[in-house]
Amino acid sequence: MYTKNVEIVEVSPRDGLQNEKLQIVTADKIALIERALEAGARRIEVASFVNPRAVPQMADAEAVCAGLPERGDVTYIGLVLNMRGADRAIATGRIDQLGAVAVASDGLGIANQGQSSDQSVDVACEIVRAAKAAELTGQVTIAASFGCPFDGEVAVRHVVSMAERLARSEPAEIALADTIGVANPAHVAQLVSAVADAVGPVPVRIHCHNTRGTGLANVWAAVQAGASVVDASIGGLGGCPFAPGAAGNVATEDVVYMLERAGVATGLDLAKLIDTNHWLEGVMGRTLPGMVARAPLFPAA
Repeated sequence: MYTKNVEIVEVSPRDGLQNEKLQIVTADKIALIERALEAGARRIEVASFVNPRAVPQMADAEAVCAGLPERGDVTYIGLVLNMRGADRAIATGRIDQLGAVAVASDGLGIANQGQSSDQSVDVACEIVRAAKAAELTGQVTIAASFGCPFDGEVAVRHVVSMAERLARSEPAEIALADTIGVANPAHVAQLVSAVADAVGPVPVRIHCHNTRGTGLANVWAAVQAGASVVDASIGGLGGCPFAPGAAGNVATEDVVYMLERAGVATGLDLAKLIDTNHWLEGVMGRTLPGMVARAPLFPAA
């Protein structure tokens, strides 16, 4: 039986924008975060602390953090790939949670962060421990859990073994990421169930890309299989600079519509998410991939 409550992690300010060629000004990034808060988001991935030469869109990570609204009920997440990034995020004094990344394949691990799959697990555990030492929390995403753009198929047993190793550092949660959007609902259900069984009581989060149109179906399969947290990006923006073909995340408004209509509470305001989608289209200068914002509100207000 699937959960009746799902927590949404809003990732548009980081994962949504990181691959965009149009440089978004800091003020608009902060405005996006403020709008997500107004829509009910209480966990937001605000920036990544990476080399700005590699990801120019994230060059203003410290400036974004400096402009974050003071809220005692919100968890601001900073993505970090190594201890240099962790130290930068901690130094802002505004990040509540470090998001580490382990990679399920050597090909993407080396392209994304210069580490083999095994090395990325060790570094992710180190980051979680560093977060705790700084009186923050740490969580880990296993990238390319369902397939790699360089190495192809990824074995379920390998991802489960990674999750077991990561769980020893006692992260707040472990996420399974379909980085290039190749997953299908059966695969998602199998892997979420296997990881949940292996790492319980550590919560399992799901991160889906809609590259091949299966994103929403995969989110639903994950929730049915026991995932209690879902990553989503307003408008469906997203992509990875180091993973060829890694098109957009599932749109927050699409995920919220699907889950709420199915009786799964998210705590988010769909009308405000749709309004933010339309605002963000103006910032980006184009129509965004999300579908619900293009349709009439149902049921009508």
